[in-house]
Amino acid sequence: MADKTLHDLFLHQLKDTYFAENQILKALPKMMEAAVSTDLKSALGVHLDETKGQVARLDEVFGLLNTKPEGVECQAILGIIAEGQEVMEEFAGSEALDAGIIAAAQAVEHYEITRYGTLYAWAGQLGLDEAADLLKETLIEEENTDDILSDLAESSVNAQASDA
Repeated sequence: MADKTLHDLFLHQLKDTYFAENQILKALPKMMEAAVSTDLKSALGVHLDETKGQVARLDEVFGLLNTKPEGVECQAILGIIAEGQEVMEEFAGSEALDAGIIAAAQAVEHYEITRYGTLYAWAGQLGLDEAADLLKETLIEEENTDDILSDLAESSVNAQASDA
C-alpha cells in the first residue's frame, strides 16, 4: 500500500463525493416534501437544481482524469441522511419540523464543504487547475446554500419553532 499517491487519494475522494451527491439527489425531494415553510421548500428546490449541476461538474472532473464517473459507498453521507430522515419522521406535524430539516440539510452542507474544500486543495496541489476551478465553483455553491439555510433559520424558522 506504500505505493498509493495523493492522486490516488484524490480519485478515491472524488468517487466518495460522487456517491454522496447522488444520494443527496434522492434525499432532497423528500426534504422538500416534508418541509412546511415555502421559503424552505424553495431553498431546497434551488439546491436540488444546483446539485444536479454539481454532479455534472464531477462528471467533467472524471473526464479530465480520463476516468469513468463512479461512486464508492460513503457511510458518512448515508448516516447523515438517515439522521435527517429520522428527524423528519419523529417531528412530522411539529412546529419544530422545519428547524430540524434545516439542521439536517446543514449537516449535509458541512460534509460537502469539507469534501469540496479538500478536493479543491488537492487538485491545486496536483496541478489539476481545470478540475480545481470546477470544484471551487461547487464549493462556493455549498457555502452559499449553508448561508441561505442559516439566514432562513435565524430569520423565521427557529422563532416559529420556539413560539409553539
